[in-house]
Amino acid sequence: MPPRTDDAAAPAATPAAGRPALRIAVLADSDTRWKWGALTARRLSTTPESGATERSVEISGLLLRGRATPTPRQLAEVGEVGVDAARVREVTAVEFLHTVRDEAYDVVVLALVGGAVQAMLHGLAALDLPRRPVVVTGYVGVVYEKLADGLLLRHGADVVLANSRHDGERFRAVYEGVGADASSVTEAALPFLGGEPHRAQEGRDTVVFAAQPSVPASRADRTYLLRRLVEHARLHPTREVLLKLRSKPGEHTTHIEELPYQRLAERIPGGLPPNFRLVYGHMGEVLDRTDLLVTVSSTAALESLHRRIPTAILSDLGVREALGNHHFIGSGLITSWDHLDGGLRPEPDEEWLSGQGVAADGTYGTAYDTARVRVAALLAAGPLPRLAPYYTPATAPGYLPGILARYHLGPDGHPLPGAVTPKKTGRVRGAVRETVRNAARGAYRHGVQRVAPVIRRMGEL
Repeated sequence: MPPRTDDAAAPAATPAAGRPALRIAVLADSDTRWKWGALTARRLSTTPESGATERSVEISGLLLRGRATPTPRQLAEVGEVGVDAARVREVTAVEFLHTVRDEAYDVVVLALVGGAVQAMLHGLAALDLPRRPVVVTGYVGVVYEKLADGLLLRHGADVVLANSRHDGERFRAVYEGVGADASSVTEAALPFLGGEPHRAQEGRDTVVFAAQPSVPASRADRTYLLRRLVEHARLHPTREVLLKLRSKPGEHTTHIEELPYQRLAERIPGGLPPNFRLVYGHMGEVLDRTDLLVTVSSTAALESLHRRIPTAILSDLGVREALGNHHFIGSGLITSWDHLDGGLRPEPDEEWLSGQGVAADGTYGTAYDTARVRVAALLAAGPLPRLAPYYTPATAPGYLPGILARYHLGPDGHPLPGAVTPKKTGRVRGAVRETVRNAARGAYRHGVQRVAPVIRRMGEL
């Protein structure tokens, strides 16, 4: 069996004598971004050849409070990321900035939506620390929409990670095209690629559909995909058919899910066949028993391809930018349920795979070498210059202030009046505040998943 190249699971080395620990803070705003951020921090601090670090590493987990703040169940479900979920705490944007000021981190990984990254960059610049941390950011998965918008909102970080050679070329073209410094763009790979290569097992035949919260968006399209998946199970009664879900009703992920497949499954005529199941859990564990991965455009496809699992990208609803499956043009993977029902197993194009950073030949362990070298050089360079994002009150006066205000920051990056770190309260008052906060978040999620669709349907009458 070939050696594992998943260095994220490697244990940290014994601290080098006399050297302080490398202190990394990860700020994330959803379950998927937490997984990306924590694994990125681990990979940036681990040498793949030895599975060890030159110095001990302390990773602090911080969750930016918002609509998609992950629940404890979601944190536990993302799998082993090298950070104790019980030690992860929730913060506001201003609390995060105060934490960075007080804790003297060496590296900060911003695993956030673009607007939040931009706000944190300006907030960190406004701190004007005598010795600031190295700031790293990037994308959680396939970048198929808002390329320019998302990239320019991330500009200003010391390291902007690209998940592949293809993305690196696109990222640099955007920055250079607007006259922005592109030296921060650093090619790496998705940090959660890994696991054992696919091996067929006698008597096992498992098809997994990787669902996405917002693709497709309409009830008709989601019902169609679910119906075809159920029909596939009925056509192949000896095959195990799994619908892999990202979250349970009431939970939020990186994208809002207004129409959970669980709800739609309750309305399938005749009920669900015995060989069809809804599953949750860590995607890596599901892929361990997958013989065919089917999706519209989920990043799970890249995880599957990395392990050489047969993978299919659906064209049933068209190949469109709105669906994200246009990203797979040239991959050799685009097909339809009709062909899959007939037994087709798509064969990936090797050149396309190479350009996408999918390397099942064992070279993945070196994907973060350039990023490690860059971070190490920045750490050794002494005091770093003030962060300088492309957007400023002078370059984007009609755009930037609104972004910063969402995170209670003024145009200069300083907290707005009243946006201060709340004082510590007693245990009872803290419990009451947490109960109210959770109730408000639950009400928001109920509104998104139950009330909003009803109002929309009423408006269409």
